[in-house]
Amino acid sequence: MNPSSSRPLLVAAAQTTVVAHDVARNVQTHLAFVRAAAHEGAQLLVFPELSLTGYELPQLAAHVMDAEHPMLVPLRQAARDHGVALVVGAPVPPSRADGPPAIGAWVLNADGSVALYRKRHLHGSEVQFASAGLDDALVLPLADTPTGLAICADATHPEHAKAAATAGAALYASGALISEHGYGPESAQLQGYARDHAMAVLLANHGGPSGGYVSAGRSAFWAPGGALVAAAPGAGDCLVLAQRDRERAWSGRVVPVDAAA
Repeated sequence: MNPSSSRPLLVAAAQTTVVAHDVARNVQTHLAFVRAAAHEGAQLLVFPELSLTGYELPQLAAHVMDAEHPMLVPLRQAARDHGVALVVGAPVPPSRADGPPAIGAWVLNADGSVALYRKRHLHGSEVQFASAGLDDALVLPLADTPTGLAICADATHPEHAKAAATAGAALYASGALISEHGYGPESAQLQGYARDHAMAVLLANHGGPSGGYVSAGRSAFWAPGGALVAAAPGAGDCLVLAQRDRERAWSGRVVPVDAAA
């Protein structure tokens, strides 16, 4: 990892249960997770794919969120108040104005700045409702760590992780919706990226069903080299936390979250 790896770091995956189309309620769930992550000392919190709307492809166009969308305002404020960088999933404007919306990840930084990553690799019926992003990799300095962002199927394309590593990523963070059927091969790929590219890998999976898929949960973190540091045991709402100390050793834990609290 890069020189910043000598600094203490705590990153987290938010394994959330999403209510289809109910963005206001999902925002409240996100805020509960932000508070829980801040209580644990997290500097970066990554949410699953389309975490604000659910994986509801036919309704993507009805919920497009730009950076100034009212539903992002409380999340941007929470990032500033708690000093936590957030990566949240939502339908977003396309790269080209004449295309359908993209499946995106808004990056809400603790300093108030924002950035946007659009899913590069679509699969299945997504091509009917969404447009692909144009960036082979987006690496941002999140929590002082060069972080390559991925959304679900991106991480099934080895060239995507390689592009992030080539661009200097020390952490590869994927927000996803992975079913029990797909979890074995896809988690093996993620672990392989940690091993082959010597970068940490964080997976934030849905905590419950969404868009007709039953999520496996089991959000996880792999240290550079491929060792599994922490993983949720199944579905349900929880934080998966991974901490790097000054000696660059990683440790992890899973913390249940009561989003209604």
